[in-house]
Amino acid sequence: MNKPFHAPSPAPDARAADPNRPFWDPALETQTRAEWDALKLDLLKRSLRHAYENAPYYREAFDAAGISPDDLQSFEDLRRFPTINKAILRERQVAKPILGDLAAVPEEDVVYVSASSGSTGVPTVSPFTAEDFDEWMDYEARQFWSSGLRASDRYAHSLNFSLFIGGPCVLGAQKLGALSIHAGTVPSERLLSILDTFQATAMWTTPSYAWYLGETALKKGIDPKTDLAIKRIFVAGEPGGSIPETRARIEALWGADVYDYYGLSDIFGACAGMCEAKDGLHWAEDHIHVEVVDPETGEPVAPGGRGEMVLTTLKKRARPLIRFRTGDIVSFSEETCSCGRTSMRLMGVHGRLDDMLVIRGVNIFPSDVEAIVRKDHDFTGEYRLVVERENHLDSLTVEAERIHGVNVPDDALAKRLKDHIKAATGVGAAVSILEPDTLPRETHKAKRVDDRRGNVWTA
Repeated sequence: MNKPFHAPSPAPDARAADPNRPFWDPALETQTRAEWDALKLDLLKRSLRHAYENAPYYREAFDAAGISPDDLQSFEDLRRFPTINKAILRERQVAKPILGDLAAVPEEDVVYVSASSGSTGVPTVSPFTAEDFDEWMDYEARQFWSSGLRASDRYAHSLNFSLFIGGPCVLGAQKLGALSIHAGTVPSERLLSILDTFQATAMWTTPSYAWYLGETALKKGIDPKTDLAIKRIFVAGEPGGSIPETRARIEALWGADVYDYYGLSDIFGACAGMCEAKDGLHWAEDHIHVEVVDPETGEPVAPGGRGEMVLTTLKKRARPLIRFRTGDIVSFSEETCSCGRTSMRLMGVHGRLDDMLVIRGVNIFPSDVEAIVRKDHDFTGEYRLVVERENHLDSLTVEAERIHGVNVPDDALAKRLKDHIKAATGVGAAVSILEPDTLPRETHKAKRVDDRRGNVWTA
């Protein structure tokens, strides 16, 4: 039981030898929707059977629900199976340490683990067999390739390596042959030095940090567009990368293309990412089945509609996840992308259930406000939502920084922003105009909501 956790380093793949090939796996990436569905249904049946036969939790949960893997004959049948969530993962891990009884292989078969941050006190572990890890890295290489990364690139991986699920994704870049720089989360000055010294052409970080790093460079007399060689920036961890206004401002700051990626600590690093068309995020459809449901009723939402994302792993053996409620509010498209790929696309993570605000009966997410603030170039792009309660009614104030040198009066700026928010969301918000550099700049995920309601009843 003292086996060290480690991961193999994938060697460059022969597929990377031709930089002009449009697809990493042409047969898979361009198959028809009917072929995708047939592949996924077969994998789904195998995954349910593997979970039931090898994970004590799933056997008990399925039996209690009066359902068995043999009952699944269509995707609709999956709705009869019970859901799980983060709380269940933590509970079962504590009850049966260290991997929990959702694990479906013995610890001797596990070669790598990641872990969540443990903000609630118990970091949740995500285990991988060698096969799981190799499958993951092949997908990361596939996704990097779709975003234009090639063996000729110098790629700076600027994500945390300390048990963070995004850390090993750098091996996907190595698999396609890119010169990979394991930068990690170093101080901004150090990272700028690394980007300069190696003349890195690509990097991965969060949208907030890409913004912050670019501003920091300018303050130090470094123009990211001309003094550095970055041409591609991969971002993840926040909705900003899929908000066109935010992406456009980061691209203008760096003179580089920005590609949004989405990952989940409980499955693997990037589960979806933008191709060069930048029209949604191609989903790892051969690894993860998606349901989009009404968070209150659990019923599926109409295609293209917003709902909570519920995920089921299709290949992962170490710890399969069956109907995992992510808490992310998303929308998807199954239309073929202009790049030729036919996988379904994540069209945006609009927010999280725990970030959603209800103001006078109207739902609003920070990302809704971000799109408006970032589109108006009289603002720096930094903002914060302040929520307060008076006489049992919630109120929203949007704080936004004016940019240096703008001659428009504060009251005119406030009215303009207020009108735009009202028109786009239906929410009547107060607006407070702040001086530049008033709001804190974050080096990882930005905190956009200041909820001052305390422990007041909020239903």
